[in-house]
Amino acid sequence: MLRKTQMTLTQMNTKEKGTVVEINGGGGMARRLEAMGIRPGQLITKMSAMPMRGPVTIKVNGSRLAIGFGMADKIWVELDNS
Repeated sequence: MLRKTQMTLTQMNTKEKGTVVEINGGGGMARRLEAMGIRPGQLITKMSAMPMRGPVTIKVNGSRLAIGFGMADKIWVELDNS
């Protein structure tokens, strides 16, 4: 049985795709991410990351978004190996 790899958004490589499986944050952060379309079950693509714990750029539902490193580090993703 093939086991899928889970990691935080900050650990993903650029251009990797994955499905959000968990958000390890409070209710406020979860609501803010939900408003941006980032919720468990959502497919996202990491587009870029700035050095020195800078913002992470992702693609969600055809839109590009930049989120802070701390927030990105609390988003767990299951990599899409296809």
